[in-house]
Amino acid sequence: MICYFTTTQKTKYFCKKISLKKSCLIIFVSAVLVSCIKINLFEKQAVIPSQQWFYNDVPQFSFHINDSTSLYNVYVVLRHTDLYQYNNIWLRIGLKTPKDSMRFQNVNVVLGTDSKGWLGTGMDDIFEVRKNISAAPFSFKTSGDYTFSVAQIMRENPLNFILNVGIRVEKVSM
Repeated sequence: MICYFTTTQKTKYFCKKISLKKSCLIIFVSAVLVSCIKINLFEKQAVIPSQQWFYNDVPQFSFHINDSTSLYNVYVVLRHTDLYQYNNIWLRIGLKTPKDSMRFQNVNVVLGTDSKGWLGTGMDDIFEVRKNISAAPFSFKTSGDYTFSVAQIMRENPLNFILNVGIRVEKVSM
């Protein structure tokens, strides 16, 4: 802001007052614009009780797709502690479409490497990994309700130190 100061206090106050008004207007307009943006995603997570994921604990996540012409990225979201004993986790992910039965795929989610340590984002001893479960963006063929299920298929039962598991579906922006 360019402001010409004179020796009077009244002019200095006037310049500060205009600056405050402009700042309030910018903040208000920004808030209105941000609140009008529609976020095209679904994300839901389930808490794993006592950090022990048993074979029979199979969280399900349902959501509604309106736009069957768009492409979507589908992610599995997993939160674990630093005490988790493996660099990966094998998951059996199911998808039930509106007019079909559940179909399954096995997915190996790499959580870390020996050279780099844990992947994803971490704070203290908790790490979150978000991995795309399809090679390319996914197309939901029909509008309707879809359900994902996520089960752990590691050799250990229960699988310790897993905190949360979830699904994230994002519309691909073009």
